[in-house]
Amino acid sequence: MNTTTPLTLWIQNNSDNQSCDLYSHRNTARIAIPLFYCFVFFFGLFGNLLALMVIYQYRRKMNSTTLYSTNLVLSDILFATALPMRIAYYGLGFHWPFGEPLCRITSLFFYINTYAGVNFMMCLSVDRFFAVVHPNRYHKMRTVKYAKYICVFIWMIVFSQTLPLLFQTMSKKESIFQFSCMEYPNFEVIPHLPFMLLGACFIGYLIPLGIILACYSKISTKLYQITKENALSEKSGTNKKAINTIILIITVFLICFTPYHVSIIQHMIKKLIYTPDCNEQQQFQVCLHITVCLMNLNCCLDPFIYFFACKGYKRKIKQILKRQVSISSSSATRPAAEDSSRDVMESQLMLRSNETGCV
Repeated sequence: MNTTTPLTLWIQNNSDNQSCDLYSHRNTARIAIPLFYCFVFFFGLFGNLLALMVIYQYRRKMNSTTLYSTNLVLSDILFATALPMRIAYYGLGFHWPFGEPLCRITSLFFYINTYAGVNFMMCLSVDRFFAVVHPNRYHKMRTVKYAKYICVFIWMIVFSQTLPLLFQTMSKKESIFQFSCMEYPNFEVIPHLPFMLLGACFIGYLIPLGIILACYSKISTKLYQITKENALSEKSGTNKKAINTIILIITVFLICFTPYHVSIIQHMIKKLIYTPDCNEQQQFQVCLHITVCLMNLNCCLDPFIYFFACKGYKRKIKQILKRQVSISSSSATRPAAEDSSRDVMESQLMLRSNETGCV
């Protein structure tokens, strides 16, 4: 007679979890993921430092768009500082040799970048909405003073979501010589984890996405009405910039943040219905590593948002590219003295330019 008791089931399930290797893809991951993050580190850090430099140069012409962009830049740079340790972690085959405190700090930077990025993209979308749909009615909400209050409020929300991580164990001993860091299985000791993660996805992803899509819908409708009334307005630089900025924000949102949150939501719903087997857990772990890489790609894509939203950033990029092309061509045809005098004239013209900053 075969009898199965609750104790027997618990022992069997525990044994299955221990024998299930969630890092069976480590040989592929230890090459692919570090290469990807090296790309994110160099291009993301360069693009965001360049954006910060431009913002600093035009700090006297600060407005709401520039302020939201500055906060987005700072969150990306903060995240980039933690990437070298994450690159080493993946290169060592999911082994964290830096200790628990640094694991918590780098995890904190990761989640700060994620939810600061989401919220400040939402702020940029709402800012574009007020600029196009209600340029006069809600002008006060686009002042620098009001935008500062909003930024403080956003950071309070982000820190309330992420600071508890400093008091949560983030690393786990997988074997004698291997410690994992910031992996989903390390969080499974938290009570009611599926409900917590579903709530976090709703507040940190679905609500901002809904607001961004609503802003895009209203802006598109408004621009269509304006174009219908006046065909010349279709060529307006402000209107084009507004629509390009919010389309780019939606694109970054869908590419970077949607796959990760959809993956979390579907797996948490599964866990509420039944206990996923080893194969499903392995698939989810691989899916998480891929979608987290996509989510961190926003560090490289955010500078493109600044490019469309800020005249100063766009002008600086064009000046750098133009200068590189002119230097390479003039080195073969013109003497160094002419290059120097031309650079001086370009600098004087740039200083006299009146159209600077983000609008």
